[in-house]
Amino acid sequence: MKKEIIINSTAAEARIAIVEDERLVEIFVERPEKERMVGDIYKGRVAKVLPGMKAAFVNVGMKQDSFLHFSDIGDNTHEYAALADDDESDEFEQAPAKQTAHQKVIHNHDSHGRFLRTGQEILVQIIKEPIYNKGARVTSEISIPGRFTVLIPNDPTEMIGISRKIINVPERKRLKKLTREIKPPGFGVIVRTNAEGKDEEVLNNDIRNCLNTWYEIDRKAKSVPAPSLVYKDMEMVSSVIRDLFSNDVTRVMIDDKNLHRSIYNYISTTSPQLLDRIELYKERRPIFDLYNIEQDLQQSIEKKVMLKNGGYIIIEHTEALVSVDVNSGRFMGRGSYEENSMAVNMIAAREITRQLRLRDIGGLIVIDFIDLHDERNKRKLYEEMKRELRKDRAKFSILPMDEYGLIELTRERIRPSIMFSLSEPCPACSGTGRVGNRTTLFNKIERWIRRYKQKHKFFSRLEIIVHPDVIDLIELKAQKLRWKYFIFATVTGEEEMRLDEFRVINSKGDDITETHVA
Repeated sequence: MKKEIIINSTAAEARIAIVEDERLVEIFVERPEKERMVGDIYKGRVAKVLPGMKAAFVNVGMKQDSFLHFSDIGDNTHEYAALADDDESDEFEQAPAKQTAHQKVIHNHDSHGRFLRTGQEILVQIIKEPIYNKGARVTSEISIPGRFTVLIPNDPTEMIGISRKIINVPERKRLKKLTREIKPPGFGVIVRTNAEGKDEEVLNNDIRNCLNTWYEIDRKAKSVPAPSLVYKDMEMVSSVIRDLFSNDVTRVMIDDKNLHRSIYNYISTTSPQLLDRIELYKERRPIFDLYNIEQDLQQSIEKKVMLKNGGYIIIEHTEALVSVDVNSGRFMGRGSYEENSMAVNMIAAREITRQLRLRDIGGLIVIDFIDLHDERNKRKLYEEMKRELRKDRAKFSILPMDEYGLIELTRERIRPSIMFSLSEPCPACSGTGRVGNRTTLFNKIERWIRRYKQKHKFFSRLEIIVHPDVIDLIELKAQKLRWKYFIFATVTGEEEMRLDEFRVINSKGDDITETHVA
């Protein structure tokens, strides 16, 4: 598989595209007003402890308090912090817990939250960014990522984890033995995929850099008041290069000279063997026009996604879940109904998994495939979904197709879907996609007038303000209301009004719309 990283940088935003076999599969967008937060470390203050929810809320200085689940609390903390883990690792070696001279381990809370108390200061790290009206999700299990390793401060088990993507058994054993020898006491270490083939000096330097970062965080955490930011992780571009630029990436293309120089210098000190894969894009044609990235990016915020065989899928976001509907569309197969349905479903399965990665959709996802009757086909479709999902870095869990033709899965949510980064709810429909029609608007106006006349029996002069596009209809129907309710109402237009709303002004020029709600 050909994998490339394409980076477009301007003063207004940085966009990083991950392309596999010339198709966009992931996109990262960072703007000055919306910086990446995952990995940031805060000294916070416990605002609430809710044993019934098995969680606490921590004030880290944001608009909403952060959510700390008891499962994200380590058994041991250094003043404020706890253990850390990493989703890259799947093999662990643990040593007996021991107290070190330079680290003081305090049991001030455990994984059941028994020792958490309101007002307590605690060091937390963001693992999921805020979404909708929910605050960030945090953990007290701190981890310091490097390019080749992840350092876990104050780990009494002193565990060593090896990335699951390193499949060579002798290499896994070599890295584990090497890490055991150079690891500082009192710390855990996770060896990342990029460490494959690296020697002792490279890994030792990486761990030392992480260790120095931790000492600086620890020093700052003791001196600043809560809530305060004590560590800001790398900005988006640097973090993507650190985490994703590995041996399986064939090329990194950047269209900004300064950013190209920065990435080149960073890789020259960490992975010099990859330097020849970094290119500065100099063509006049915009870099994202390569592989139709702009077109795919625009499609990522639309509901309807066309399939190459004429079928299509519809992706709908709700508060509770994301629904995906598969339709045959213009597809005209030559086989039986079962064969045609299977053909559309298989192509849809591959496109759906790509869209989940591209849109960064998390949480519960329900997919309504075209009905299948053959149990072998249902199983084949389920296996295809699992095979495609394994390309995804996010954790997932998937269930086989049920009797209604639905496949349900959950996908790890780290940051809001790209749709929420590139778009905002429509002010006219509040994101529903629909507004009340003109007859509904007129009925609302009539109900308002009836309530108004209950308190004002005398002849009234009113001005009804609506959107200019609905003036003609409302004015025509308002003629019938003048003698029915003994009022004289003029209808005027205002561009700022929504199509389904109105305002009423009395003869004194006062807005009285809210006085008698329709």
